[in-house]
Amino acid sequence: MIAMASGRPFLDYVLSGLADAGLSEVCLVIGPEHEFIRRRYTAEAVPRRIRVSFAIQAEPLGTADAVRAARLFADRGPFVVVNADNLYPVGALMALAALPGPGLVGFQPGPLVSQSNIPVDRIARFALVWTDELGRLRRIVEKPDPGELGDSALVSMNCWRFSPLIFDACAAIGPSSRGELELQDAVRYAIEHLGETFAVIPWAGGVLDLSGQADVGAVAARLSGVEVAL
Repeated sequence: MIAMASGRPFLDYVLSGLADAGLSEVCLVIGPEHEFIRRRYTAEAVPRRIRVSFAIQAEPLGTADAVRAARLFADRGPFVVVNADNLYPVGALMALAALPGPGLVGFQPGPLVSQSNIPVDRIARFALVWTDELGRLRRIVEKPDPGELGDSALVSMNCWRFSPLIFDACAAIGPSSRGELELQDAVRYAIEHLGETFAVIPWAGGVLDLSGQADVGAVAARLSGVEVAL
């Protein structure tokens, strides 16, 4: 909800991009203290192109727990999961939504750095993914050692398409070594125990990343002049 130069919160741009990609329903997973977010999209800036629902994550227990919180919204069929502090290319979102089954966008490291506000040393904070010969997800490593970033690795920016099977996987895993219920662990469980496969869409492009206060200036500058239509 950090305001950009236009005065609009960053989340407005995220929702506008999802609508541009043809997605018509969104569920925002929020904490119980985030009533101001609900108020914005139900009273202050009610979207016309996209219908917004809300799910409550009682405690910030991790990304898998956040996905699990949206089960009532998304248990009907395939759905897309993205971070609310990232602005993804509309084309990548469209390609993801068009997949016939589960998958993710794997960003090529070079273009991700050159076309984003993401410095190369931040890549190690994200997950790296590797594919098999058919372009399916073979391996995913959260916060890898810098030496693992090679020519074949792609970067996951948490841009996923799931089937409802992911909810069973999210419920089955335990906390990671960092004490969180992490989405990549649920993905591994879905592959190894539920027979799920994930197509990887290689993408040469950037993502605006609003991970911290230091990113605000660069992100706001890149969004200057960008039209928002909710």
